[in-house]
Amino acid sequence: MSSVSVVIPTYNCSRYISETLNSILRQGAADLEIIVIDDGSTDDTCAIARRFGDPVRVIEQSNAGVCAARNHGIREAHGEFIALVDHDDYWQPNKLANQLAAFADNPQVDVVFTDFVWWRQDDAGAFPAPADYLPRAAAQGVDDDFSGWIYHQMLLDSWVLTSTALARTAVVVAQAGFDEALPYSEDWDFWLRVSRSSQFLKLREATTLYRQHSAQGSRVIRPIDYRTRLLETAAERWGLCSQDGRCVAAERFRRQLAIYCAEFGLGHLKGGVGASRAIAARAFLKAWSIDRSYWRSLAYLAVTPFGWKPGW
Repeated sequence: MSSVSVVIPTYNCSRYISETLNSILRQGAADLEIIVIDDGSTDDTCAIARRFGDPVRVIEQSNAGVCAARNHGIREAHGEFIALVDHDDYWQPNKLANQLAAFADNPQVDVVFTDFVWWRQDDAGAFPAPADYLPRAAAQGVDDDFSGWIYHQMLLDSWVLTSTALARTAVVVAQAGFDEALPYSEDWDFWLRVSRSSQFLKLREATTLYRQHSAQGSRVIRPIDYRTRLLETAAERWGLCSQDGRCVAAERFRRQLAIYCAEFGLGHLKGGVGASRAIAARAFLKAWSIDRSYWRSLAYLAVTPFGWKPGW
């Protein structure tokens, strides 16, 4: 039986951590160690996790951010494979079994990831039962477009949801883990780097429920467009082609970069804590400079002095 280390970075997640751990413990296809790295929680997250006993190991650290917590867990991992799971996500029971079977059939692959479900609250504020999504978790074969050398695909979007991925531990360690200087797009940065040295395989089944709620870090307005910076740096360093010769067209890459730049500007234009119209204006100008045919960025720029109006 293959050994799998499951690393869960957590911070103040007493509401969801039990459900996440139960979903992992129901995986029956591997010899599991579960490492919970508590990043300075001030609620009872640690106490809840410790109630599970073996094979859940809880390690506390001072608050240092999700990347530092993940890297701490990676250093503690002993399994042949490693899975990095967000503290509020949920695994369907067949996840690891399907992924380990895919590894057995495809020894050239270093990462197996899957599709996922956007797990949103209903009108009453409750999350639908995980069993409601079981039909989507049944084995559905390989997605060839996102298998093999996928660096060129990763230049367009962060296709690998980290909670869905299972990777060879040696590959994760070789990349020196996650960049602790990044407060955003750190997952994308990590899998982009892995895609330069390793082949991936994507299973079409949705094995993971990606919980959506207002406390997620991805909803925070950032002063820096880390996403665009990441992709500009990657293209400059590695170009637009994967190792097997598959490439993303330069025009398509520029358009996607312009769209991301404009989306960053819209976040600031729509307001919220840390929002700035000046940052928005610079983002819209940059989007237009990247792709002069993307006229929408100029339309956004034109309304920036007036602020965002609902319905636009």
